[in-house]
Amino acid sequence: MDERYDVVVVGGGAAGLSGALALSRARRRVLVVDAGEPRNAPAGHVHNYLGREGTPPAELLAAGRDEVAGYGGKVVTGSVTGAERLDDGFHVGLADGRAVVARRLLGTTGLTDELPDLPGVRELWGSDVLHCPYCHGWEVRDRAIGILGGPFGVHASLLWRQWSADVTLFRHTGPELTEEEREQLAARGVPVVEGEVAALEASGGRLSGVRLGDGGIVARDAVVVAPRFTANSAVLRSLGLETVEQEIYGAVVGSYVPSEPTGATAVPGVWVAGNVANLQAQVIASAAAGLTTAAQLNADLIAEDTRRAVEAARRAEAA
Repeated sequence: MDERYDVVVVGGGAAGLSGALALSRARRRVLVVDAGEPRNAPAGHVHNYLGREGTPPAELLAAGRDEVAGYGGKVVTGSVTGAERLDDGFHVGLADGRAVVARRLLGTTGLTDELPDLPGVRELWGSDVLHCPYCHGWEVRDRAIGILGGPFGVHASLLWRQWSADVTLFRHTGPELTEEEREQLAARGVPVVEGEVAALEASGGRLSGVRLGDGGIVARDAVVVAPRFTANSAVLRSLGLETVEQEIYGAVVGSYVPSEPTGATAVPGVWVAGNVANLQAQVIASAAAGLTTAAQLNADLIAEDTRRAVEAARRAEAA
């Protein structure tokens, strides 16, 4: 017989573990399936997480797994290969060949950062190649920062200028700047380097500069890029849920799985939380979303439990 759970949580990051914790405390039978490949693994620390500021990502997740287990939840390392609808829930297949049955699914599979195809970017990602000033701005404050231009080059330059007076915009493949944009950058002391960037240079495992197409090198301590944020949605697609593209300032920045504010999706019984549904959520926001969605999911299960209890009572009276 397949193991049966009230909720199977697909993904064990901040959203998944937070949701599993709330559901376990609600005395639900919960299984978390996690591949052990968190998005923020390259980062040294989690920031802006009240009470956990500066915690290494792996340490935060280990603490979360222990907390879930402490309330009876089960966390396993592995991946979900697909799911299919049953009359009373979902049949969930695991990569190791096992299968479980769940009354509800909570998808917290996160997203993948699709980085610019430029030598040096992937090797330095999470240390000296960054994208979020609220995640890493303090750590590179007052240092030499380069902005790899694209649709958001001007916006990013003015944003990161809050953390350092030494910001340079490499227009790279970005659009031509308007006179207004050039005026804004000049007023904030942000020089613009024209021409495409060829690579990022490193020395001793750390960024040393930005190499231009003409061979020139501009020394920089950190470089900001704009990844495409792609929802990890394979399992959800197997149930008929498709992603939609998200635009910011008229440019596509990624994809996400749409849902109600409660986390409920268009497929009954399937819920989502965290980066798979919100590309801009930081760790603490994903954890909050996991809790909020878990509460709504539990209320949905209570409604079903109550409906079944009423039907059973009526059958007993009729007998």
